[in-house]
Amino acid sequence: MTAKLSASDTLIAIEVAYATPARQMIIPLQVSPQTSVRAAIQQSGILGFFPDIVLETATVGIWSKVCEPNQIVQAGDRIEIYRPLVIDPMEQRRQRAKK
Repeated sequence: MTAKLSASDTLIAIEVAYATPARQMIIPLQVSPQTSVRAAIQQSGILGFFPDIVLETATVGIWSKVCEPNQIVQAGDRIEIYRPLVIDPMEQRRQRAKK
């Protein structure tokens, strides 16, 4: 006998993405509809591949738009974990212009 899933138990498909200069990873994932961005990142297992990610302080977003870690994901979302900037882009341009 199999248990029937109610509409609220249906899983939704999302992706969790992270990239370094040397490596990019996009993990497809099925989660429940009430899953937060933070929970989806934890469920994806991506933190095991990139131990330098500090989820408590990391900036996260969905499709290139920054969001709160407690935001609820929607079907088709791509959650992105952003790395801090090494140098401010404006400062980098100034330094290049001086050379």
